[in-house]
Amino acid sequence: MKRLAPILLPALLCGLLLGACAQKQTTLKFMTYNIRNGRGIDEVQDLGRIAQVICRTAPDIVALQEVDSVTRRMEGRFIPEELGRMTGMHATFCRAIDFGGGAYGIGLLSHHAPLAVRRVPLPGREEARVLLVADFRDYTVCVTHLSLTAEDRLASLPLIRQATDTCRKPVLLAGDFNTDDATAVLAGLGGRFRPLSDTTRMTFPSHAPSVRIDYILGRRLPASAAVTQSVVDHTTTASDHCPLWVALSWRR
Repeated sequence: MKRLAPILLPALLCGLLLGACAQKQTTLKFMTYNIRNGRGIDEVQDLGRIAQVICRTAPDIVALQEVDSVTRRMEGRFIPEELGRMTGMHATFCRAIDFGGGAYGIGLLSHHAPLAVRRVPLPGREEARVLLVADFRDYTVCVTHLSLTAEDRLASLPLIRQATDTCRKPVLLAGDFNTDDATAVLAGLGGRFRPLSDTTRMTFPSHAPSVRIDYILGRRLPASAAVTQSVVDHTTTASDHCPLWVALSWRR
């Protein structure tokens, strides 16, 4: 047995090291921002200010709301692509409605292109609403901008839950939910999501935040998942909403 010890001990240590290496760490900084097409609370249209806010935070993913695609009011500009160039990120756009010769909806900025994208229609009687579902290697990202009408807003929540029921990876859901009732949001999602952003921090209007209508939520996160930072940026009025972001970490 003494002769075997010098052989077995290194083998055991090697096995432990391999097991530790097998548990890789995922870290992610995730922002949501209703950009109002770059129109600030001062009514000045300046997409560069939005890009500056994003760049100084340096997120991995940005969920965008109120985004135009080649509309007349934006002189035919494809806003997601412009923001992508300014921030060095890949842009994804999801149409909610046809508008002004182009489209209006939500979007996503990411360091890597999604593996797959799908569009889920949601109710909205004042204007149609959508859920953007983007699949990445280690997680799925969902972006939405819910209806101003309470009945349509509440009807959207079970549809979002159903759309993510088949996801086997961690799901990150963010956007402008147009309600300050976080309890109703979580209940409408069937208790499947938990808040990741600080639901005590106000997000609107940006010059004097008094209500919370923007959220970042998570589903199917592993037990090791931890929110290491949660920030609502009250320093910028580049839009009428405050941007908010979280930093997450988990082992896989």
